[in-house]
Amino acid sequence: MRESLVQALISLLGSERVLTAIEDLIPYGFDGTATFKATPGAVVFPNTTEEVSACVRLANEAGIPVVTRGSGTGLSGGSVPTDQALVICLVQMDRILSVDPRNLTLRAQAGVITAKLDETAAEHGLFYPPDPGSLRISTIGGNVAENSGGLRGLKYGVTRNYVMGMEVVLPDGRIVSLGNACVKDVAGYSMKDLFVGSEGTLGIVTEVLLKLLPRPLARRTLLATFDRMEDAAETVSAIIAARIIPCTLEFLDRITIGCVEDYAKIGLPTDCEAILLMETDGHPAAVEDEANRMVEIARTHGAREVQIAQDEQEALKLASARRSAFSALARVRPTTILEDITVPRSALAELVTFIAATATRHGLLVGTFGHMGDGNLHPTFLTDERDEEEMQRVHLALEAIVEKTLSLGGTITGEHGVGLAKKPWLKQQLGDASFELMRTVKHALDPHNRLNPGKIFD
Repeated sequence: MRESLVQALISLLGSERVLTAIEDLIPYGFDGTATFKATPGAVVFPNTTEEVSACVRLANEAGIPVVTRGSGTGLSGGSVPTDQALVICLVQMDRILSVDPRNLTLRAQAGVITAKLDETAAEHGLFYPPDPGSLRISTIGGNVAENSGGLRGLKYGVTRNYVMGMEVVLPDGRIVSLGNACVKDVAGYSMKDLFVGSEGTLGIVTEVLLKLLPRPLARRTLLATFDRMEDAAETVSAIIAARIIPCTLEFLDRITIGCVEDYAKIGLPTDCEAILLMETDGHPAAVEDEANRMVEIARTHGAREVQIAQDEQEALKLASARRSAFSALARVRPTTILEDITVPRSALAELVTFIAATATRHGLLVGTFGHMGDGNLHPTFLTDERDEEEMQRVHLALEAIVEKTLSLGGTITGEHGVGLAKKPWLKQQLGDASFELMRTVKHALDPHNRLNPGKIFD
């Protein structure tokens, strides 16, 4: 990176907020996938939107690409820099700016940790529902950029459903304010929605205005055990068909259960093929009714046992089984590749069976878990990237799983984003015309391809 640019950044931010030493840059060259790596030219830590804008303008003048980063927990390679790019890390922009209980909104800088949003809302009797698995370390800016989901997505939706407004730095450094606190607003294009899920390729989200909800009065957590994965999948379909929309409806297969129990010692049954974590929330009477009906449906569809948490402590213990799945699986082999596919719920049983058969056919260890209530599965390959022959088998298996997903009317990513990991299949899912429309939008806003180049498409 040019010394003149480095000196300009130091003049703007101070030397303590500009990293250029190679040993300091290494941690910013990869994300949660750990399979994509590069070395940035510098990393900067702005504190305000104006500082972000100034950094973008300086990079533009030097012809240097810019990659935005939060905590680096992404699972698609979305925040992996191109070599010698300027990484703008927003973790120091970590202030909650306001909470408005009268209008049920919260305004925060992009670097606020996701869990802190709900903790702050709870102080006012309110609720921020989106809860990605990384909620205790991921930032809201990253959540918006990836349109993150989470365990509560079935009932409450994803990040997009809670973004009412935002402040964005455009590729040329201009600052725009999009959306507002109005519940209804149809003035012009919904520009804020263009930036939600854009993975940092169209602009840098520096501040967000979020919708909050009243906090649920009651919650019940259940754990159902199955001897057949297909029975667990059919139970999910039956619960939805019964017009029950649980807060959480999560799935773990046998491999994942064993890894979680070995890791967290929760007391899970390790001799079953699958478990479902089910949670309902809302008015106490409705919660009691839905919990009883889900127990009945699970038993009707082959559940060996259904356990109902007796108190909040037991409920948290059961929920931790799902939240610790990725960490538990990651301990088994040197490389963990966490995939992300979604199909219509009616196709879940077929896809779960196909994933297991594909893993067997290619001689691979694959643990599958996910948000089965909204059709979102995470087949997780436990492998070793140093073994080229095994990695080839991983590639073939993943190709087969993606092809099957698309044939069932599914999508290549339900919540992790396209980034680098899913880029090869995006055009296949969208078709030529839709794919070119996305490229047209990118070129219109970022004609010089300065922001996060190489992500989503080449």
